[in-house]
Amino acid sequence: MPEELDTSELIALAQLRGCRVYLPRIHGHRLARAMHFLESGERQSFNRFGIPEPHGARWVSARALDIVFVPLVGFDRRGIRLGMGGGYYDRALAFRRTRAIWHAPLLVGLAYALQEVERITPAPHDVPLDLVITERGVIHCSHS
Repeated sequence: MPEELDTSELIALAQLRGCRVYLPRIHGHRLARAMHFLESGERQSFNRFGIPEPHGARWVSARALDIVFVPLVGFDRRGIRLGMGGGYYDRALAFRRTRAIWHAPLLVGLAYALQEVERITPAPHDVPLDLVITERGVIHCSHS
């Protein structure tokens, strides 16, 4: 989205270093409003929000990922984020709120420093970030 950081250079660097990159794809815009992660490839199309999405039949659960870079509109130092309002990331990452797991992806918000606010009141469904990276550095979120 225009308000979000461009991740194309981050994706290119990860692929250059041999990382497997998975990108989100939205399914069920009306009822389920689900998001899956598909391996990045040459074939992409734009969804109804104008966001490029990968094509392919094979997808992975967010549980299988090591790091998820999460877009945001605003954030606080506890890792609470404001998104664009669809709730896709919170639903895809809800397992982080509901049980102790042996492996969870590191959740990293990508933002501009000016998007930081003092405090965001979390909703019950919010999944907090572990880190936020801005042009001023890395913020380790407190979750408290």
